[in-house]
Amino acid sequence: MKPPGANMARQSAEAIAPAAVLSCPRPEVLKKRDDFLRAARAGRTPTPGFLLQARARGSGDAMRVGFTCSKKLGNAVTRNRAKRRLRAVVQQVLPAHGRAGWDYVLVGRPGTTVTHDFATMCRDLERALAKLHKQHGGRA
Repeated sequence: MKPPGANMARQSAEAIAPAAVLSCPRPEVLKKRDDFLRAARAGRTPTPGFLLQARARGSGDAMRVGFTCSKKLGNAVTRNRAKRRLRAVVQQVLPAHGRAGWDYVLVGRPGTTVTHDFATMCRDLERALAKLHKQHGGRA
């Protein structure tokens, strides 16, 4: 037996789900060390809150993203918080400003990734992507 109002709760939850978030393709996550090393050898764009490393793969249509935070940032709690913040920044900015066929790696900075203003980090990523893509011209 269903409790009264069970269908209403499901309908209101469906109405709240934003359609824009569901329509944006989620970038794939880099997991192999070789992919991180290739991105590190390619273009780098420093920002106050993090370091952006990126490379044009030239093959594939999905953009991929990776995150790294070393022990220089602090203990495990601090490193995980930094990675969560970087993931949130990427989720907001990359669908609109990233390019398909690119690998992006965000590297956390000691003392700033965890404490830096979130809106500023989003703007920094937008600027870094624009600068990086301008350097590589029309290459996708």
